[in-house]
Amino acid sequence: MQYQTPLSHFLGHAQERPQQIFLHQPVKGEYREFSFAETERQARIIATFLHAQGYQKGDRIGILSKNCAQWFIADLAIMMAGMISVPIYATAGASTITYVAEHSDMRALFIGPLDDAKAVKAAKAEECHTISFGECYNNGVDCDFDVDAILQEHQPLAELHQADIEDTMSIVYTSGTTGAPKGAVISYKNLASAGQGTIKVINANKDDRVVSYLPLAHITERCVIEMTAIEKGFAVYFVESLDTFIENVKYCRPTFFVSVPRLWTKFQSQILAKLPPTKLNFLLAMPFIGNMVAKKIRSQLGLDQCRVFASGSAPISVAVLEWFYKIGMPIGEGWGMTETSGFSCGNLPFERKLLGTIGRPAQCVEMSLSDDGEVLIRGDAVTKEYYRNSKATQESFVDGWFRTGDKGKMTEDGAFQIIGRIKEQFKTAKGKYVVPVPIERMLAKNVQIEQVCVIGYGRPQPLALVVLSEGIDINHGSVKQSLIDTLNEVNEELESHQRLDYLYICKDGWTTENELLTPTLKLKRTQIEEIYTPKLPAKGQDKVVVED
Repeated sequence: MQYQTPLSHFLGHAQERPQQIFLHQPVKGEYREFSFAETERQARIIATFLHAQGYQKGDRIGILSKNCAQWFIADLAIMMAGMISVPIYATAGASTITYVAEHSDMRALFIGPLDDAKAVKAAKAEECHTISFGECYNNGVDCDFDVDAILQEHQPLAELHQADIEDTMSIVYTSGTTGAPKGAVISYKNLASAGQGTIKVINANKDDRVVSYLPLAHITERCVIEMTAIEKGFAVYFVESLDTFIENVKYCRPTFFVSVPRLWTKFQSQILAKLPPTKLNFLLAMPFIGNMVAKKIRSQLGLDQCRVFASGSAPISVAVLEWFYKIGMPIGEGWGMTETSGFSCGNLPFERKLLGTIGRPAQCVEMSLSDDGEVLIRGDAVTKEYYRNSKATQESFVDGWFRTGDKGKMTEDGAFQIIGRIKEQFKTAKGKYVVPVPIERMLAKNVQIEQVCVIGYGRPQPLALVVLSEGIDINHGSVKQSLIDTLNEVNEELESHQRLDYLYICKDGWTTENELLTPTLKLKRTQIEEIYTPKLPAKGQDKVVVED
């Protein structure tokens, strides 16, 4: 298949409809609009600046920021300059920022709006220049350069870098099984392929509108929102803060909306708080009134003009999907990985009979199952390697297929289901990986803890199952306080998505006899999780919860 680079698509839109508004950025309640022409102008000037600093083709340039218009502009500038973008989560800890900057040999780091600047201030990347996104994105970080000044001091770059479709576009870091981030090398072809796959299943067009609020450092947002918007040229709206989220969504009235299970369930809870299930079901059962009620609910969410609803990054329950289907919001579940450029498989266009699956493979990939049920994938969207990590690259491929680490099965309809994890790491409902072993080791420093198993697949936050050492009585006040202190100390060392919701104290230990340990005394994580998950509260009201 033939592909164009994202930059060539963007330049085409800028030439054909320069005054059309591309990016809509809320700042203190007012919207700043960036036409294609203005977006191009700013990106070209920033590209000039990058060259002026002596950065060369192929140099790595980081972006550490919440989603905003300048994120897109910086990414386009990096492409124009022939450099490689390295996105970092706005919530990343200091050690992660330092590691990614050093491992990628990052030359410069754009820093935009952040909820908390402590981590970036504590990070150590001395050879890396910092560039602020400007005064309106004030983050309290003292940077070497400022985009506002750059736009005043430089001229637009006249001759743009012409990338080959096989060239590296971005290095996207994802946690490995050891907890050390791995940098997936993503080419222009990888993201162009995944973007085209997305465009086909959602039938995207230039008149669509989307809200970009899931982290752009996550490959899903990069593929499904940024790349599709750049290729088709539709409008992108941003969110100013969590407090203004619904207001910003209502302003956009998106035609395509992708979210994660945690937010879908929050929407559901908010609706049911106003309309209890019995009353809502009664109203929905009335043909004319039911349609009016469903439409009003969608309108209150800002989704009354939305034609495609999608959920990704983590599993979502069929019950939740069925509930939304009743109010006219058929949510298609999608699946992908950093290494597969974001979107690989999805129940899009939506088919109700495929609820509970991740749908069928997109046109950009082929999917298969190994003899032991591991999901394998290959195609134009799949990375060719991990950056500076030949060992991980070699271990991740077999006969040209990428090993996903997920255990799955295929239905008669050709759809895939993910039924478990082969690797120990798991995704929370926030769509981010958690590696349990390092956290378990931190907890085990408390001598009152004999065994510990961190779980949390598909949950908002992970938690720890704990077996106390022999002779330790949880009813003793000092024991519970000691556990709470340990939990707090460990959480202080973790990034936000890794922090434990609570400790669940198990009555019985895990042994080879009850088949919760292997003969070599390793945890049988799947069996432990299956036994305890039905007993767990959805969210701990207390920091320490004791099994009945």
